[in-house]
Amino acid sequence: MPADAAITVRRATEADVPALGRLGAELIRVHHEFDPARFLTPSGSPEAGYGRFLGQQMNAPDDVVFVAERDGVVVGYVWAGIEPRSWKELRDVAGFVHDVIVDPDAQRRGVGAQLVEAAAAWLFARGVPRVMLWTAEKNTHAQRLFERLGFRRTMIEMTREP
Repeated sequence: MPADAAITVRRATEADVPALGRLGAELIRVHHEFDPARFLTPSGSPEAGYGRFLGQQMNAPDDVVFVAERDGVVVGYVWAGIEPRSWKELRDVAGFVHDVIVDPDAQRRGVGAQLVEAAAAWLFARGVPRVMLWTAEKNTHAQRLFERLGFRRTMIEMTREP
């Protein structure tokens, strides 16, 4: 679907923390529904906790949080950062898209693509040789978006519980 012309993508500010918390809590809920044994159980006040967490991330020197805004309302965000070389993950320095989420009523309008592209541009401008991300196995809609944006599959996470 074509990009929504009414969407503005910009750096997140402290004023966006409540919206970031709302969307981050939704991210927790969606992932928990995908696989309750693997992902955090939403409890307490995930909106406050995730908002506080993203508020810290957006002020970190190697991280960025962008929001997508429509008519003055935040309808999505992306959080990305520069990750150092990892012997554990067998990879060199890389940009990493940690989160991307769009309100259900704003999905399928190019908002997610705009957010991911803003994060990728920010990361590439800082000299990273590649941008990586993880996606939930059951999140096929996001996987199709990422593939359209040029991402390719390189690893498969497998989980085992006792």
